[in-house]
Amino acid sequence: MKVMPEKLKKIAIDILKGLHASDEEAAIAAEMMVQSDMRGIDTHGVYFLKLVAERVDAHMVNIPTPLKVVSEGETTTLFDGGNGLGQVAAFRAMKTSIQKARKSGTGLSLIRNTNNIGCLACYTTLAANEGTVGIAMTNGAASVSPWGGAEAFFGTNPISMGVPLASQPPIVLDMANTVVARGKIRRAQRMKESIPSGWALDAHGVPTTDPSAAMKGGTLVPVGGPKGYGLILMVDILAGMLSGSSYGPALKTFHQLEGPTGVGAFLMAIDIEKFMPLSQFGSLIQEYVKTIKGVKKAKDVSRIYLPGEIEHEKEKQSMAEGVEMTSLVVSDLNQLLEKVKSPLRLS
Repeated sequence: MKVMPEKLKKIAIDILKGLHASDEEAAIAAEMMVQSDMRGIDTHGVYFLKLVAERVDAHMVNIPTPLKVVSEGETTTLFDGGNGLGQVAAFRAMKTSIQKARKSGTGLSLIRNTNNIGCLACYTTLAANEGTVGIAMTNGAASVSPWGGAEAFFGTNPISMGVPLASQPPIVLDMANTVVARGKIRRAQRMKESIPSGWALDAHGVPTTDPSAAMKGGTLVPVGGPKGYGLILMVDILAGMLSGSSYGPALKTFHQLEGPTGVGAFLMAIDIEKFMPLSQFGSLIQEYVKTIKGVKKAKDVSRIYLPGEIEHEKEKQSMAEGVEMTSLVVSDLNQLLEKVKSPLRLS
C-alpha cells in the first residue's frame, strides 16, 4: 500500500513519543526515516522503528537521547551520543557543523557512542540546501573482511557528499563502500529472495547468492576490491577511532540485542562563500552539469544521471503519490501504534 509522507511522519512521531522520545527528537528522527523511505532507501526508513522498540524493551537504547558536547573549538565539536537515537545526534551534529562553517569556513562534528544514523544523504542534503558542502561518514558492525581475508572485521562504513546546485536539487553521493549496502542483503533475507552473484561471500570466502549464507558468517564485497577496503578502513579511523567510539569488530549491530552498538560518525560542512561567491559557484556547476549530461551516450542509454538524481525523483514521486510500504512493515507499524496506545492506524 501507499502512504502519504505527512501521515507516515505522524505515525512515526506517535511511535517515537510512545517510546519516550521528546517532541523535538521524535520530529527529527521521523523526518529522517520518512525522507529515507521517500528516496527509496527503505532499509533506513520507518522499518527501523521496530528495531528501536525492541531495544527500548531490552534497555539497550537511551530515549530521550542524552546527547552532550564533550569538547568544542572554533571549527570542531565532539559529541557523545549517549547511546540514544543516531538520527537525532547526527542531525544536531550537522547543524552545528554548518553553523561553525558560516563563521570559520569549515565545521567538523564527530560523534561517539551513538547508534545507526540512517540515510547519510539526509544530512549532506541538509548542508547542501544551506549553501555548504556536506560530508558524512559512519562506521558499523563487522560485515566486511580486510582485502584478502575471509572474516568480517569492518562495517560497510558508508560515505556521503552533498554539493548545492543553484536553484536545482543538490548533487548528493551516498554509498556504502561495498558493492551493495548490508540492508539490501537483510531485505532479501526477509523477503526470501536470492541476491546477485558478486554482492557477498559465504563463510568460506566463496561467492554466494544466498542472503542467509552472506549474513551468517559471510562477508560483503568491497566496492572496487582493495580500493573499497581502503576507504572502509579510513572511515573506521575517522568516524570511529578519532571520535573515541568503537571501531573494527568491537562494534555491535543494531539489528540484534547484543548491547550498545558503539557507532561513531563524522559530519562536516564547508562554506562555499569562503572560497568564492555562491552565485559564481552556482554558475560554474550548472555549466559543468550541462556538459556532463551532454556527453556522448553509450548504446541503449537515453539519459545520464547525477549522483542522487534518481533518489530525488523518487522522493518527488513519493510526495505526490505516497510512499510504497510492504505489508510486513505496515503490520509492524500497526502493532507498534497499538503498543504505544496511539489512535492512528495504517489500513
